[in-house]
Amino acid sequence: MNRKEQIDKLSNEKKFDIIIIGSGATGLGCAVDAASRGYKTLLLEKYDFAKGTSSRTTKLVHGGVRYLAQGNIRLVREALLERGRLLQNAPHVCHTLSFVVPCYKWWQKWYYGIGLWVYEFLSGKLSLGKTKLLSKKEVLQHLPDLSVNNLTGGVLYFDGQFDDSRLAVNLAKTAIEQGAVVVNYCGVTGFIKEANIITGVKAKDEISGNEFEIKAKAVINATGVFADALLQLAEGHSEKTIAPSQGIHLVIEKHFFKGNAGMMIPKTDDGRVLFAIPWHDKLLLGTTDTPVENITTEPKPLQEEIDFIIRHFNRYTISEIHYKDIKSVFVGLRPLAKVSNKKKTAVMPRDYLIKVLPSGLVHVTGGKFTTYRSMAEHTIDKAIQTAGLKISFCKTKHLKIHGWTDNKIDTHLSIYGADASAIKQMMEKDISLSEKIHSCFPFTKAEVKWVIQNEMAITIEDVLARRIRLLFLDAKAAMEAAPLVTTKLASLTGNNLQWEQQQLEAFNKLAKGYLLN
Repeated sequence: MNRKEQIDKLSNEKKFDIIIIGSGATGLGCAVDAASRGYKTLLLEKYDFAKGTSSRTTKLVHGGVRYLAQGNIRLVREALLERGRLLQNAPHVCHTLSFVVPCYKWWQKWYYGIGLWVYEFLSGKLSLGKTKLLSKKEVLQHLPDLSVNNLTGGVLYFDGQFDDSRLAVNLAKTAIEQGAVVVNYCGVTGFIKEANIITGVKAKDEISGNEFEIKAKAVINATGVFADALLQLAEGHSEKTIAPSQGIHLVIEKHFFKGNAGMMIPKTDDGRVLFAIPWHDKLLLGTTDTPVENITTEPKPLQEEIDFIIRHFNRYTISEIHYKDIKSVFVGLRPLAKVSNKKKTAVMPRDYLIKVLPSGLVHVTGGKFTTYRSMAEHTIDKAIQTAGLKISFCKTKHLKIHGWTDNKIDTHLSIYGADASAIKQMMEKDISLSEKIHSCFPFTKAEVKWVIQNEMAITIEDVLARRIRLLFLDAKAAMEAAPLVTTKLASLTGNNLQWEQQQLEAFNKLAKGYLLN
């Protein structure tokens, strides 16, 4: 996956069947779906792949237990089936994880147990494991640091876990392998219209400054929380289709809550579900649900959100965490489809919305990462119908995502799947590339070189936030590793010392936003 090659293709090919704007889960899914059906497909992204919401999830591939409690059986059933497909199609970035729901009243074990049995039943043949009622002793075997005060037992169930932005990169690679042109740092600046109908887009390469005019039979707006801004550019009105909701996550050391299972607190003070999940040898805590007005690429956590998660975690554990224990805090904005009679985002449905605007723009919003594939299938079906394209049916239900392998890799390189062997070969040819970029983490110089040369990483942030997840795991460590990464990035891209300094300053400023002290 080489950006120059993709830009060259864009320069030489000015007509496409389908143009997709946005490279979050939905946009990338649309690119894979459209290209695999044989349509000439272009995906344009103003920033980096999964720069926004799709790199800031709770890292769960799940049906949504709380949506079941809300009575949204259809959404849960669809998400559970998509969960199973994703674990089959991308096992290198997705795996099964056991969860324990602790119970502190005698009736809770049966109440939550019945609900989770229904949850398991809805997954059908794609079930990940048997739900089981646990005694107090069994709960503590799974979660030894759980508070025992009034503990009566618990429920064990299974869900999926994944690395969101690494899956996004793999989807970009899959789309290219299927014939799509995929370009990051190339934003849409306007639309080409004939008789008020969109026939193409104007785009600008954010790196070189070059501008393009590209024709298309169908254009899809898959820009997540930024979709309304693009909608207004295309339609010339101020209709709002999104009610953005902010969710934060805290990352702490795993020793605060040992065990290989995750914990699910089914009902917090605000009615949300709260998770404590092992992730990359750390512990991920989240999430919140706070309505927001200001949409930005780098949303900031609110103090009350941080306090909310710390308070709830401490309530359920024998250990106690404080601000100084937080290694990183990251924030995502959910592009919830606006519902006129709902004011609290926590109770808004996670359904997605697909509609065709008067200009012919296909507008998709809402949903969740787990259902990205089915969202993409329905969006491309709508684009085919709108543009009058020759019908070709969806092929992604069983399409293996780039990196798929059935070989067990026992190192941290397993997340690269089939690409891990190429990274190992780099280290064998040049022993210096096996050196770590930070003494406390396994990530190597070889990985830095790999993501720059093969995954379109352009900035330090691209490398340390979304290709190698160091910024999300430990922001201070990411700042310490940044000079080495900057030097490597400059040497591989031919940039000078001034560029290095600018990159380093920009990254350190960004990384400070992930720290609490």
